[in-house]
Amino acid sequence: MTIAFLLTTLVVVATPGTGAVYTIGAGLSRGRRASLIAAFGCTVGVLPHMIAAITGLAALLHASAVAFEIVRWLGVAYLLFLAWQSIRDRSTIAVDTERTPVSFWRVTGTAVLINLLNPKLTIFFFAFLPQFVPATAPDATLQMVLLSSVFMAVTFVVFAIYGVFAATMRSQVIGRPRVVAWMRRTFAATYVLLAGRLALEART
Repeated sequence: MTIAFLLTTLVVVATPGTGAVYTIGAGLSRGRRASLIAAFGCTVGVLPHMIAAITGLAALLHASAVAFEIVRWLGVAYLLFLAWQSIRDRSTIAVDTERTPVSFWRVTGTAVLINLLNPKLTIFFFAFLPQFVPATAPDATLQMVLLSSVFMAVTFVVFAIYGVFAATMRSQVIGRPRVVAWMRRTFAATYVLLAGRLALEART
């Protein structure tokens, strides 16, 4: 494993994207436990892309315009659905909401779908991993699995930091109805912007 791989991974993961936005939102609205669950879900959502890249399925997605477009537009639709949910949510957020059990499967499922419906992540793995694995290496597959595992570990740690930090700011935010309303609008607008960016992206 190289320093270059670790630095590149950190930059890619730390750059705020859909998963980070969802994790931060979970921390602000539901607390620390939900943010950690969201971080876990986003990390699990990386796994199918990793498997696709290692088994060569990414090549098919990259080569097939139809497959890429289907996954891309499903991702756009899901992001817009999350934006709509954020806008229509009128529930009251209280500081002690962490005492109420957070639905592990609901938060995890949403987080997994967010990363799963992103074809660019599969293509990223397909283009990213081979740069750090010699083509002639006898254990190339094992090396890709190990590097991918490191990428997932960094994803969880960085997203967990984002989420826990957001959770610590809850008391400064959720006691003010106007702030909560603007927070929801901001997340909705962010989901719309991310959907627009995904819709405009072309295969590379």
